Amino acid sequence: MKEELICIQCPLGCHLSVEHDGRKIRVVTGHECKRGLAYAEKEVFQPQRTVTTTVAVQGSYFPLLPVKTDAPLPKSLTQDVINRLSALVVEAPVGSGDIILPDVLDTGSNIVATRSAPKQTR
Repeated sequence: MKEELICIQCPLGCHLSVEHDGRKIRVVTGHECKRGLAYAEKEVFQPQRTVTTTVAVQGSYFPLLPVKTDAPLPKSLTQDVINRLSALVVEAPVGSGDIILPDVLDTGSNIVATRSAPKQTR
């Protein structure tokens, strides 16, 4: 089996060609660095993504708080995580790096704030 991928591990965006038998990688071509090789091996059998989005904040100057997963999770769960976060509302204050939602969907990945949201004072 042959798959064509574009590597997303560095700015080069190498066009990879991956040949495999459904269980094991046979040949990877087109990578300019070893990160491309590692990406191809993982992407074919266990694709993962870091999810970045926003959640609603109450009691802050900012209506939305940018968040992300602190570890990649299975690509197949990306939309489920986004759906879960779209219903979430956090209360200010929130600090950058605070865990907003631990172990999202039992993936082992936490949702963390990537910016502070101070409490609004009148």
